[in-house]
Amino acid sequence: MALPVREQVTYWGIATAVFLVVLWYLGDVLLPFVLGGAIAYFLDPVADRLERAGLTRGAATGLIAIVAVVIFVVLALLVIPTLIRQTAELIETAPELFAQLRDFLVTRFPDIVVPDSQIRQTMDEIGQTVQSRGAELLNTVLTSLGSFINVVLLFVIVPVVAVYLLLDWDRMVAEIDRLLPRDHAPTIRKLAGEIDASMSGFLRGMGTVCVILGTYYAVALMAVGLNFGLVVGFVAGILTFIPYVGAIVGGVLAIGLALFQFWGDWLWIVLVAAIFQVGQLVEGNVLTPRLVGDSVGLHPVWLLLALSVFGSLFGFVGLLVAVPVAAALGVIARFVVRQYRASRLYRGL
Repeated sequence: MALPVREQVTYWGIATAVFLVVLWYLGDVLLPFVLGGAIAYFLDPVADRLERAGLTRGAATGLIAIVAVVIFVVLALLVIPTLIRQTAELIETAPELFAQLRDFLVTRFPDIVVPDSQIRQTMDEIGQTVQSRGAELLNTVLTSLGSFINVVLLFVIVPVVAVYLLLDWDRMVAEIDRLLPRDHAPTIRKLAGEIDASMSGFLRGMGTVCVILGTYYAVALMAVGLNFGLVVGFVAGILTFIPYVGAIVGGVLAIGLALFQFWGDWLWIVLVAAIFQVGQLVEGNVLTPRLVGDSVGLHPVWLLLALSVFGSLFGFVGLLVAVPVAAALGVIARFVVRQYRASRLYRGL
C-alpha cells in the first residue's frame, strides 16, 4: 500500500533539504568527486561504444584513461605553460593598454576627456587595479603552498574518481534502479531518462562545442599574430558554455587588443573580427544544431538563472551542479504541467 501523498512529500522534502545542506557545508570537499563524476558521465557513451565494439568494460576504461593521459601530457608540455605566460603578460600589460586607451580618447575627444579629468583618473585606477589584483591572484595561485597542494590533490583525486566511476557506471545505475520505490519506479525511470537526455545533450554537446570553438579561436588568433591570442581563445571557449557570453566577451577582448596592436593596419583588425564572426556562424548553423540539438529543453534564461543562483549559494561546486539541477527541474516542471492538464482541476470534470 502506497504512502499518503503528504508523507511522500515530507520524505522527498527532507531528502532535498539534506542534499542542499551537504552541498552547502561540504562543497569544497565534494569538488573532486563532482568533477570526477562529471567526467565519468561525459565519457560513459564512449565506453559503451567501445564495449559494443568488443572490448570489456575494464579494457574500454583503460584505453580511455591512456588517451586522456597522453592528451594531458601534451597540453601540460605545449599549451599550459604558454597560457600561464600569456596570462601573466596580459596582466602586466593592462596598465599600458589603459594608458593607450586614455591617450586615444584624449587625442580624439579632447572636449569629453581632458587631462586630469575624473574619467582619466578612473581609467588610471582601473589599470593599476587590474595589474595589482591580477598579479596578486596569479601569484597566490602559483606560489601559495596550500593552493599548490589543493591543485595537486585535484589532479590526483579527480582522475582516480573518474576512472573508478566510469568502470562501475552501469553497475551503479543498476543498483540505484533497484533502490527506487517500487510504486514510483516506472515514473522515476521515465523522468530520469528525460533528465539524462536533456542534460547529456547540453553537457556533452556544449562541452564539445566549447573545445572546438576555443581551439579554433586560439589557433586562428595566434595565426594572425594577435598578442595573447591563446588566452583570448581559452576564455572565449570556456565562456561559450554560457549562452552569448563567450562570443561577446571573447569578441570584445580580441577586437580591443587588435585595435591597440594593429591600429592603422585595418586589414588585421578586420581579420580578427572576421575570425569571431566565422566562429559564431559555424557555432549557430553547424556545431550547436548537430551537437546540442533543439530538444535540450534548457532555455538560456533558465540556465543563466540556475548558474547565478547556485554559483552564488554554493560557489564553484554550485556552478558544476547548476546545469544538472536546471535540467532536472525543467523536466519535473514539464511533468507537473502534464499531470495538471490531465487532472480534474484543469479539465473541470
